[in-house]
Amino acid sequence: MQMFDTIAEMGHEQVVLCHDHESGYRGIIAIHDTTLGPALGGTRFWQYANDEAALVDALRLARGMTYKNAVAGLNLGGGKAVIIGDNRMTRREMVFRAHGRFVDTLGGRYITAEDVGTSPADMDYVHMETDYVAGLAARSGDPSLVTAHGVFRAIEACAMHRWGSTSLEGKKVAVQGLGHVGYGLCKELHGAGARLVVSDIDAERVKRVVHEFSAMPVDPTEIHAAPVDVYAPCALGGVINDQTLPKLKCEIVAGAANNQLLEPRHGDELEKRGITYAPDYVANAGGVINVYRELAGWDQARAYRKAGEIYDTVLGVFEIAKQTGVPTYVAADRLAELRIKAVGGMVRTWPPYPRKS
Repeated sequence: MQMFDTIAEMGHEQVVLCHDHESGYRGIIAIHDTTLGPALGGTRFWQYANDEAALVDALRLARGMTYKNAVAGLNLGGGKAVIIGDNRMTRREMVFRAHGRFVDTLGGRYITAEDVGTSPADMDYVHMETDYVAGLAARSGDPSLVTAHGVFRAIEACAMHRWGSTSLEGKKVAVQGLGHVGYGLCKELHGAGARLVVSDIDAERVKRVVHEFSAMPVDPTEIHAAPVDVYAPCALGGVINDQTLPKLKCEIVAGAANNQLLEPRHGDELEKRGITYAPDYVANAGGVINVYRELAGWDQARAYRKAGEIYDTVLGVFEIAKQTGVPTYVAADRLAELRIKAVGGMVRTWPPYPRKS
């Protein structure tokens, strides 16, 4: 990889490689764009195949956060951090305190929060070393239910666009990944009368959802091929790819996973096949909305209302796609870029005197 060429091509402002010998901490902090405000994005803890895979993931996720925050109407830029290692480790304090120290060196350009493999308790360790952290257990806490609500509203928007009604009564929905967000989504879908088809690599999670919501379990390697009305990826990214696309038997793809399209061309292929796609960073913005409520001093009810507005945002994306003749993933990017350009072009007012040295 030509690192600087990759960073320039993707438009990132800054990438920080971090290491702490005593704790064994190895991390990457990527800041994509701070036009709208400080870069906000969670910290992912994952056992990557190699350092390059970790860097690519951090870069892609950071860029996704810029667009997610912009489309959600938040005054935040985009960033992301990854910690390389086994997220099942039990002695976590020193790793996350080391991470917090590196976050603090950025002076507020980057604000972190929880993500895959991390928790509010981990963020409390980060908070021991920096104030530039959100999603703390005693504040906004776990954003999963707000994220799930936003995804549910995105699915309703897709239903309105596709079938002329928000009703999901009797519709068959495949939910891939039954963590906190996937479980919360299943709960809302079940309450709306949907029939659930589910999978997860954790058998206990599957048993719980089958028991509570009368879901039908399928093998995790076959969930994308289930004959359903809606496919909701809620695990890791890249699930829409050359291998899975020909097997899809759904009318709608709308889920919580980040970077669902392995490559942009897979979004083009969904369009060609007539499958309605709710761009992931639009549908799953409830999580960052929940974090933003902590920074802005909102209560939880306001965060839920804001997440509910994802319904209108998704319909807005579909309208742009129709008017301009582009796939929905391109329309979402354009919506985000318009806001970033508008804010970036605002007249700046400066202090009357230069800074004194």
